[in-house]
Amino acid sequence: MWTQKKSKGSATRKLVGHTKPQALVNEQYRTIRTNINFSLPGDDTKTILFTSAAKEEGKSTTSCNMAIVFAEAGKRVLLVDADMRRPTLHHSFHLSNKIGLSNLLLKKGRLQDCVKRSGITGLDLLLCGQIPPNPAELLSSPVLDDLLEEMKARYDLIIIDSPPLLAVTDSKILANKCDATVLVVNTGKTEKDSVKKARDALVTSKAFILGVVMNNYELTKENYYYHNYNS
Repeated sequence: MWTQKKSKGSATRKLVGHTKPQALVNEQYRTIRTNINFSLPGDDTKTILFTSAAKEEGKSTTSCNMAIVFAEAGKRVLLVDADMRRPTLHHSFHLSNKIGLSNLLLKKGRLQDCVKRSGITGLDLLLCGQIPPNPAELLSSPVLDDLLEEMKARYDLIIIDSPPLLAVTDSKILANKCDATVLVVNTGKTEKDSVKKARDALVTSKAFILGVVMNNYELTKENYYYHNYNS
């Protein structure tokens, strides 16, 4: 199933799920949440990876806001910044990035000590931590497998933000380890060939592709009418 987020204008890293709960774009995040819930193969599907073909397609903004709307629905959610090359989660929530995922993968800390509160009910954060010199090697280690199992035991849903698929191998490794993957596509920027290559990379990684979020998709007049009516 292909999911879709329709918005007007370019995506920015804003937590509209928290700051503007009645905004039209936030209603679209809730629609994606519904689509994901219907598309999940079972209750044991807990880890969802968000990635994109290239940079600046809105995957980090999407993963943040999806974590917020799932927490809004009563889920215990952990949002993980697994982009250990260009992490952004700490900027979005205005937090220090001194400890996080990289510390845990190096066995320098415990999950409960590295998790941070987001200030949003039901949503916890695991930041990237200090950027390591060997992200792919750390993500390939069995330590991550054990860590994901611990996360599943503590949370209802784990949403993971990762690097672009075509830039580095990190996301392919993560897609293989996660229960499902969502591909974020910037409709005004991403070339079709890049999307196909990203899809092929996920297939090669034996990822379960849950759907595609189409970012910066122009709204029709009918969509605006529905929003005004709904308001």
